[in-house]
Amino acid sequence: MSGILIKNGTVVDGTGAKAFAADVRIDGDRIVEVAPGLEARGERVFDAEGCLVTPGFIESHTHYDGTMWWQPDLDPLPGYGTTTVILGNCGFSPAPVSDDEAARLEMVKIFSFFEDIPEAPFVANLPWDWRKWSEYKESLTKRLRVPTNYSAFVGHIAIRLAVMGLDAWTRVATPEEIEAMAEHLENALQAGALGLSDNLLDHDGQDRPVPTLVADDAEFSALFDVLERHPGCTYQVILDTFMRKTAPASLDRLARLLKGKKVRVQVAGGIPTLDFQQDMREVMEPQMARLQAEGYDFWTGFAHVSPTNTLSIERSLIFAQSNDYVWHEVVLAETEEAKAALLRDPDWRARARESWDNKVWKHAPMANPDTLYLRNSENGFGPINVTLKEYADSLGVHHSDAMAEWLLSNGLASTVHMAPFPKDEELTAKLIRDPMSVGNISDAGAHLQMFCGGGENILMLTKYVREGSVTLEEAIHALTGKLASHFGLAECGAVRPGMRADIAVFNLDEVERREEYKRFDVPTGNYGISWRYTRDAAPMRLTLVNGMPTFMDGRFTGAMPGEFLAPVADVELAQAAE
Repeated sequence: MSGILIKNGTVVDGTGAKAFAADVRIDGDRIVEVAPGLEARGERVFDAEGCLVTPGFIESHTHYDGTMWWQPDLDPLPGYGTTTVILGNCGFSPAPVSDDEAARLEMVKIFSFFEDIPEAPFVANLPWDWRKWSEYKESLTKRLRVPTNYSAFVGHIAIRLAVMGLDAWTRVATPEEIEAMAEHLENALQAGALGLSDNLLDHDGQDRPVPTLVADDAEFSALFDVLERHPGCTYQVILDTFMRKTAPASLDRLARLLKGKKVRVQVAGGIPTLDFQQDMREVMEPQMARLQAEGYDFWTGFAHVSPTNTLSIERSLIFAQSNDYVWHEVVLAETEEAKAALLRDPDWRARARESWDNKVWKHAPMANPDTLYLRNSENGFGPINVTLKEYADSLGVHHSDAMAEWLLSNGLASTVHMAPFPKDEELTAKLIRDPMSVGNISDAGAHLQMFCGGGENILMLTKYVREGSVTLEEAIHALTGKLASHFGLAECGAVRPGMRADIAVFNLDEVERREEYKRFDVPTGNYGISWRYTRDAAPMRLTLVNGMPTFMDGRFTGAMPGEFLAPVADVELAQAAE
């Protein structure tokens, strides 16, 4: 298909400008004309009567780095208008990696634990024919075909493990090791990485701070020096506003180290929106405003969808991340027999009760049994769709004991689900409109048995636009043009001549974020299959990536036209915009 003419639609061009009636002509992978009354020149004509024609949506924070190798269709993204995904977030990336097999496997373990992705396909399905990030990019673009464009950060955790091996967990780097890290970052940025992603949040299942929390100022400064030499690249960092609440101190540290440097920074969680984070918000909102006023190029990363938690004893980070290392012992137990033995053990139960009463964070699922729902039973024994508190009260036992009893009765693959955290919707709408915010953070591709991040983009339209808290133009800008500008993706994010033909066509009255359901297509190793959450399409009437339909006539077309996108410097971006 060499050309498409989209007729009779209403264009929302991604710049924030008012919607207007126009046709859109596409030749090959480019938009060549946007104007009313265009006549067909032999192209395929797509009638967009009653529909919006917008840039394709950019998923600004995903973890498909591993998943895309065994689920290359990126289901359900094409049905939600996604045309670009951002990989390598939170300090996690598949490259660079060490020559040492144990250190390479450690990166997989870290990624798998924090993003709830099974290790076996991560090890088996990725070719691992790289050491440097540039070699990873070469392998990725040569071996893999996906339906969206993609860009990727290089992870600080991966760099640290590649240079220091398992010592990355325990000590600061030597000057020689810091120099080697800087060389790895330079290699990645020269090869087209978006920038450096980082993690100043997480502790693992043994309560160890992630390796980047061990890094000293000298290491950060050396990496920031490399970033500054690459205009257009970004430093993305996730801070702790959830658990130990170190975010304000971390933000001050970063500001001190970046003072005078021209480095763009995306602060995930820079202004917390959840109700339980009010104390953090009261500190960080003025802190971010002050730093921006002082000239720092700091952008606030935020999710417009409130996070949920799924408590699973098969594979989950939620217990450990809630400071509940007693229940996490059950997750770590390797067999069903060992898990069941712990759940029945009186001594373990006593420790578990004490953990839920005195150790877990106050906002954690375990401390709020009235918001935990016994929803997903393996065998249907029940009860189902009642809260853990109601079930515990009916048994006259502690809610930790009640959950143990329910899992033993319903099967150890059963899961308990927490209602979404209440959040400040007025602040969320304000962040959607904020010119220095990065929205549409979804974690799509991760936490496959907790939620389905794919398709969360549509809530910005079906909730915030329909409720009137943001305009249609503001929402589309937040999903497209603003993100393209932030990441330096000069050819994306706008419906205008010369841009990539990455387009979503949809009727706003038709689209919804569809309900989650299980799909059994996740390889587990040894020829086994497990499940993930997915959802039906919104649907789009048409999703185009580089001029190729990836979703049309109510279904995924099977086309895999996605390409690797590298950032460009601000001056090049300005020239491209002109």
